[in-house]
Amino acid sequence: MKKVFVFMFLAAVFSCGGCGLVGLFGTPNSDETKIPAEYKLAKSKQKVLVLVNQPYWLDSKANLRYYLTDAINQNLETIIKIPPNQLISYNDLTEIRSKRGDSSSLSPVDIGKAFDANMVLAVNIENYQLQEFSEAGYCKGRLDVSAALFDTATGEKVWPNGTSKGKTVRVGFDIENRGPEIAVRRLAAGSAYCVVRYFYDCPKNKFKIADEEQDLGWEKRN
Repeated sequence: MKKVFVFMFLAAVFSCGGCGLVGLFGTPNSDETKIPAEYKLAKSKQKVLVLVNQPYWLDSKANLRYYLTDAINQNLETIIKIPPNQLISYNDLTEIRSKRGDSSSLSPVDIGKAFDANMVLAVNIENYQLQEFSEAGYCKGRLDVSAALFDTATGEKVWPNGTSKGKTVRVGFDIENRGPEIAVRRLAAGSAYCVVRYFYDCPKNKFKIADEEQDLGWEKRN
């Protein structure tokens, strides 16, 4: 009986020119569907500088510049596969800043040229909140950043397209019970991922993260 059923099924499939097979096997599943990159960073021969701007008015005990730079560099290395020797570390950037008194007046492209970088990923911190609820280390956090990618050879912004100054990403959480340092690292890691995901064909099921999706109570998501 089973053999008869299989024969009838295959006959029906091929009678419509194989359309049944396309319907069954030709459509990519959620793991295979990808969101195209908005800008593809080359895997080689691209020296990249991550330049994080932390406004003076921002009240933070944590060195967000360090945490964000480190987290973005890690994502560029692990996801985009940029070799670590083509990524400029936070310590190298700090050294240049300490030696040059005019570093605060330089543009991202000018700073990138000082490092012989091909690309500069400029990240501006727009909003940061971290609230501790008890001595047990429970925290509520939020971090908003905008990012833009510059080509040092032309001095032009190559991402995002259009007149927008930068791509804004917002992450946060209502509860983190491992203390303020872990909370800051979590915010930095989430922001870093949400920026780097635009530089490669990202699987659809990995595009968004929980800290970006959940309703944090601060504002409605777009």
